[in-house]
Amino acid sequence: MILITGATGFLGSELAKQLAERGEAIRCTKRASSVIPALLLPYTQIEWVNADILDVFALEEALEGVNRVYHCAAWVSLKQADKAPMIRANVTGTANVVNLCLDQGIRLVHVSSIAAIGQAKPGELITENHHLEITTENDGYAISKLESEMEVWRGIAEGLDAVIVNPSLIIGPNAGTLGSGQLFETVRNGLKFYTEGSAGFVDVEDVAKCMIALMESNLTEERYIISAENRNYQQLTAEIARGFHIKPPATLAKPWMMEIAWRGAALLGFITGRPPALDKIAARSATQIRDFDNSKIKAATGIEFKPVSQTIAAVCERLTR
Repeated sequence: MILITGATGFLGSELAKQLAERGEAIRCTKRASSVIPALLLPYTQIEWVNADILDVFALEEALEGVNRVYHCAAWVSLKQADKAPMIRANVTGTANVVNLCLDQGIRLVHVSSIAAIGQAKPGELITENHHLEITTENDGYAISKLESEMEVWRGIAEGLDAVIVNPSLIIGPNAGTLGSGQLFETVRNGLKFYTEGSAGFVDVEDVAKCMIALMESNLTEERYIISAENRNYQQLTAEIARGFHIKPPATLAKPWMMEIAWRGAALLGFITGRPPALDKIAARSATQIRDFDNSKIKAATGIEFKPVSQTIAAVCERLTR
């Protein structure tokens, strides 16, 4: 029996779909208030249980008869007000999963993020050996993912059979306009500016495939970056714009301009009482060059990643239906 936490999310639902199509026995956790994604409604063999990862007793009950766990659940927020509670929730929830898997001899694939990986020297690719400097990090989500990883490494030191995956920016049609889909919607609404930063991108289907391959392997005590291609934001936003048949962003937003922009957005948010359209973390990350080395995951799984251009086209087509 396989247990998936966070199966109502973008990645978790794709993972559950692929496993269900293989005929696996699957149990998925969700909060009582969560809605089962339409993507998974046809798969009646999936067993759904209400079990928040912060509720040890409900989680323990959900793990009955389980021998493999994919831990995808996490609170994602860029709001400064959510920073402390998000860190506590993500780290405590992961610790609960780790402890129960350790006690019951369950194999674990833990979903972290490239946010938990450090920066490489200029001109070099970021690898699994780069580590985030937590003492200088201000991004609450990054801190929560790094400290969650540390819980998994603590479990591994105590005998846990586990691997960690660090996906880059995950894209796919089923994201809609949430998460990575916000970038597509922003371009679609007439984005005028691009930044000089870059990042790694990967199709959600490929992330799920890699996770399944790692779970079924003998590999353990390792972390893997899952990323298909590195793209600079000018190139990426231009390709998205072409997918919507509109003009691409044509003006470079330099770092000093982004500094002004997030401060202005913060002021407007304070006046209106609404979350700012741009925050400091997002503004600064948009100007950073973060290119990733995917050689380790390719060697481990033999995966041939779907071209990012193919995924971009599929997302644009879905959003214009």
